[in-house]
Amino acid sequence: MKFLMISSFLPSALNFRGKLLEAVRAQGFDIHIFAPDIQEFPEELKQLQALGYQVHEIPMQRTGTNPISDLKTLKSMYQLICSIQPDYVLSYTIKPVIYGTLAAWLAKVPHRFALITGLGYAFQNIECGKRSFFQKMVHGLYAQALKHAGKVFFQNPDDLKLFQTMQLLDPQKPAVVVNGSGVNVQDFEVMPLPLNQKGEVKASFLLIARLLGDKGVREYAKAAEIIKAQHLDVEFHLVGWIDDNPSAISPQELDRWIADKTLNYWGKLSDVRPAIAASSVYVLPSYREGTPRTVLEAMAMGRAVITTDAPGCRETVVNGNNGYLVAVKSVDELVEAMQYFIADPKLIVYMGQRSREMALNKYDVHQVNKHMMTEMGML
Repeated sequence: MKFLMISSFLPSALNFRGKLLEAVRAQGFDIHIFAPDIQEFPEELKQLQALGYQVHEIPMQRTGTNPISDLKTLKSMYQLICSIQPDYVLSYTIKPVIYGTLAAWLAKVPHRFALITGLGYAFQNIECGKRSFFQKMVHGLYAQALKHAGKVFFQNPDDLKLFQTMQLLDPQKPAVVVNGSGVNVQDFEVMPLPLNQKGEVKASFLLIARLLGDKGVREYAKAAEIIKAQHLDVEFHLVGWIDDNPSAISPQELDRWIADKTLNYWGKLSDVRPAIAASSVYVLPSYREGTPRTVLEAMAMGRAVITTDAPGCRETVVNGNNGYLVAVKSVDELVEAMQYFIADPKLIVYMGQRSREMALNKYDVHQVNKHMMTEMGML
C-alpha cells in the first residue's frame, strides 16, 4: 500500500506532518511526498529520505496565479501519481489541495483527502462582501477540487462553516474538524519560567510568526511600545522572517523596531524552544488561523497565552483560564491583557499550568493523528 502526501513547502512535511507520516508508515504504507524546490532544503530532504520516504519534486509556485504555471503543476502531479499509483493521497495548503486533489481524481486514486490548515490571503476581508478577481478564482477552484475529495479535514469549526456558507463545500460532503496538527508533548516539555533579579517570575512576551500584517505583528510591536513606555524592563521577543506575501511587513518596519529596542529579534529559528523558554507569555494577535502550531508548542511548554478571539485562535484559549482572548486588531485590549500578567505574575504560573494540561488532553499529536487516520480508514 502506498500513501502520498502533497505539500507546498518541504520543511512543513517534516516539521508539521512528520509524526503523521511515522504513524502511517507504522501501518505498513510506503510513503511518497510531493513538494516544490526540494533542493533548497537539503537538510530536510536528507532527513525524510533517511526515514525511507520517497520525495518527488514538482513544479509549483507557492504564490502567484500564473495559469500556465499552474497547469504545468497539475500535469506534473497527474503524471507522477499515475506512475506511483498511490492508494491514499492527502493534500494540504491551497495549491496542493486544489491541483493535488484534481490530479488524484483524474488518476483514479481510490482514497483522496484534503486538509484545510488555514485560509490565508485568499480569504482576507471577504466579510466586507467584496471579493477580488483573484479571490473569486481561488474560491471557484476550491469548490471544483473539493467535489472530488472523499473527505475534507478542517482545523477549526469556523473554517468548515465558512466553506459551507460560501458553497465551496457541499453540506453533504464528509467533513471532519481535527485539533490542528497537534504538538509532540514529549519534545516540547515544560521549561522553567524566566526570573528577574529578585528571583521572581517576570513578564516576558514572545511572538513567533511569519512577519505578516495579518499575523498581528504590527499590533504586537505597538503594544510593546506602549508597555515599554511604562515598564522599560519588560521584554518583547520576536521570532520569524519576512515572507514573500502581499501582507508582509517591510524590512524598514522591522529595522525600526530593532533599532528602537522595542523588540528583541531572534530571526528565523529551526528550533523555537529556546525562545519559548526565554519567555513567560506567548502572544499571537493573528487575524485568523487554522490552528496555530506555535501556540500549541508554547502551551506544551507551560506558557500562558494571549491570542485573538478569531477562528482557529479562540479554540486554544479558555479565557481567564490558560490565557486571554482579545479582539482582532485591538492594540488596547492586547495591552490590557499584557498588563494583567505584569501586575500579577502568579497568573503566569497558574495559566501556564492550565496550558500544559490542555496540550496534553486536547492537542497531543498522537491523539490528533489517530483521529485523522481513523477517519481515513487506516485504523
